[in-house]
Amino acid sequence: MAQQEVQNGGVEKAVAVKFTAMKPQLVVEAPKAVDAVQFYKAAFGAVEAGRTVYPKRKAEQELPHILSAQLELAGSTILVSDIAEGSALVKTEGNGCVFCLETEDVEAAIAKAVSAGAVAEGEIAEGDGACCGDRVGKVKDPYGYVWLICTPAKKCVDVEA
Repeated sequence: MAQQEVQNGGVEKAVAVKFTAMKPQLVVEAPKAVDAVQFYKAAFGAVEAGRTVYPKRKAEQELPHILSAQLELAGSTILVSDIAEGSALVKTEGNGCVFCLETEDVEAAIAKAVSAGAVAEGEIAEGDGACCGDRVGKVKDPYGYVWLICTPAKKCVDVEA
């Protein structure tokens, strides 16, 4: 194995790491994760694949606090989690994180998201003004995340590796 220098001046063996999945985690204020899961199901047709509740959860408490719910959406997996006081999870202000969903019917997808509680932002862009498809609209969900709703791009520009 190859060796490489590390910041503290020592040498360590380089280890090949292969990731098997990437799951964006959407963190919402407690106890809104249950509502967020319902929103993503209603707005985007997400399917809940699993759920973990806080291990110290008491059965007599009325609101089920989700530690993490796994949703399948457009061939991808996202996690939706509550952030509660004392939680290891940290919610930070975004630095430009936007999710993009492709569909042939941008207007219908935006209307569905709005009827579920999202807010449409701006007009639908077309042609050169559309960043990731021929037509692109934008909604902000009730939890502050921005979603681009776009038609599939006709042709991507090849990039040299």
